Amino acid sequence: MFQHSTTLVVSLLAQLAASTHNHEPSLDHSVFATRADNESLGYRNPLWPVNDRVEDLLQRMTLEEKAGQMFQDQIAIGTNYTLSEGTPPGYPIDLNSTESMVGDKHMTHFNLLSPIDNAGKVAGWYNLLQQRALDTRLGIPISLSSDPRHHEADTFGASLSPGVFSQWPESLGLAALRDPKLVQTFAEIAREEYLAVGLRSSLHPQVDLATEPRWARIYSVWSEDAELTAELIVAYIKGFQGDEFGPNSVSTVTKHFPGGGPVENGEDSHFVYGKNQTYPGNNFDYHLIPFKAAIQAGARQIMPYYSRPIGTGYEEVGFGFSQGIVRDLLQNSLGFDGIVLTDWTLLSDRTLFGLPFPARAWGMEDKTEHERVLKIIEAGCDQLGGENRPELLIDLVNQGLVSEDRLDRSVRKLLKEKFLLGLFDNPFLDPKAADRVVGNPEFQRIADETQRQSFTLLSNTNNILPIRERVSGSAVYIEGLNQTTVEARGFKVVATPEEADWAFLRLAAPFEVRDGTLSEYMGFQQGSLEFKAAERTRQSAIYSTVPTIVDIKLDRPVAIPEVIEQAAAVFGTFGASGDAFLDVVLGEAKPLGKLPFDLPRSDKAAEAQKEDVPFDTVDPLFKFGHGLQYNKA
Repeated sequence: MFQHSTTLVVSLLAQLAASTHNHEPSLDHSVFATRADNESLGYRNPLWPVNDRVEDLLQRMTLEEKAGQMFQDQIAIGTNYTLSEGTPPGYPIDLNSTESMVGDKHMTHFNLLSPIDNAGKVAGWYNLLQQRALDTRLGIPISLSSDPRHHEADTFGASLSPGVFSQWPESLGLAALRDPKLVQTFAEIAREEYLAVGLRSSLHPQVDLATEPRWARIYSVWSEDAELTAELIVAYIKGFQGDEFGPNSVSTVTKHFPGGGPVENGEDSHFVYGKNQTYPGNNFDYHLIPFKAAIQAGARQIMPYYSRPIGTGYEEVGFGFSQGIVRDLLQNSLGFDGIVLTDWTLLSDRTLFGLPFPARAWGMEDKTEHERVLKIIEAGCDQLGGENRPELLIDLVNQGLVSEDRLDRSVRKLLKEKFLLGLFDNPFLDPKAADRVVGNPEFQRIADETQRQSFTLLSNTNNILPIRERVSGSAVYIEGLNQTTVEARGFKVVATPEEADWAFLRLAAPFEVRDGTLSEYMGFQQGSLEFKAAERTRQSAIYSTVPTIVDIKLDRPVAIPEVIEQAAAVFGTFGASGDAFLDVVLGEAKPLGKLPFDLPRSDKAAEAQKEDVPFDTVDPLFKFGHGLQYNKA
């Protein structure tokens, strides 16, 4: 299906890997191996077995240094690519300074919050960060993680815009092509771009299932189908981690265990009104299928979700607090022995976009921060995400409520990950190599081709598409497209549908605007799947005036029977450029996508289905797998 040369891609990746990982960086890192105070220490010796190096380092660490490893918070790039002194201008959340977290709190795991608009300068900043870590007593290197960065979506706390990275369709668009080899190619390219700027942990893949069509996080999942998700996730993990986990790998964090899709009423557990997860179809085990596949494929880390399960027999607390979910199910029953990283901010209340952002401690709201930490540790989690409070854990050890041996079990895993990734032996980057690798033309060419092929043709009345005749000089009315881009194809852009020969509409999926709430500021799209009456009337006037080609972005399922009935042709897409849209409309590329979920006919139908059961929408507008192809030669 995917029209590129696998040999070419593999060759290019090998060349870029060599230039990135073998080229001498601009910083002199010889000091790393020759510091007078630790040059003879066992954990510094690359010839020692990894497990021996871990134990040697662990026995040298203080309680405070161990506790610091078990917290991972956001970090930002400072002004002019310096180490941050706190919250940079314009950031919606308060951040501690780099010095405080690395120097005082002994933290070495961070989630990069900043955009990546200049790969070389980010690599230079990363070298400064690693140098600061090297200057600590033990010189434990930094592990840097990131939310997804290769797609269009920019949702605070869940995904970031690509910046200079290659830009691909969302994971739903990859799933629409049903091609594991393509998924692995994407992951291999993303891995090289991550490595070039120092990102060694991906806070993805998100393998939740889209069984509740109103859920706001569907844009980052793969499918409503557990088996399809499982198949693609194996390829994804292999692409990021490689055949053998090591210095050229990016560690994957598979989330959100045990599957975050069946949220009550389609809300989201980032918010208090969405904290419950429900299983009216008794279909809990169905949501475990992708996680089982990920574990079998060698997933390194797994993240539980915020939600608390209702009516399942499990304790009704957020999954990260639940011993039944983490220790009994994930670790004992499913045999996962990797790192369990909690979702962000389970302990501490914060302010976000100037609004209160309470800890997502569902079922633990009335407990103290110390009690929440204790519950998380007893559940079996190894690291607390979105927090920089190691003093809480230190207090629990000093009070005899948590043993230092318990900390050792988690710290041992976290240190081993750093050693395997090669961070102790070669922590620095070459900024020039970063500029060569990130967003290079060949990577973007493959991404562009994938965007085009992922278009899913929902309807095509009288085979009106593709448009191949009478383009030059044709008048077109546009929405959601750049005028210059359209005119470059020979069209004349006009101001009203009445003047047009064609209308091209690129529409966002419908949702409910919740003004002044965090869901609005964070970019979460929730609620109704139908366009409001006024918008339906507005669109109908266009459809009745001129042949209209509609492209609607499916960041979750939509209920749009009136659009299908009235528009000349309708695409569903998952993140694609205006040029990609025009190429498909004009027949310069073919839409090959198939729906990764059902499209319900109405809000009423969506409300009637069971949150945990796939494909149970009564009389769907289109079913999973629907996708037309062009009939014209």
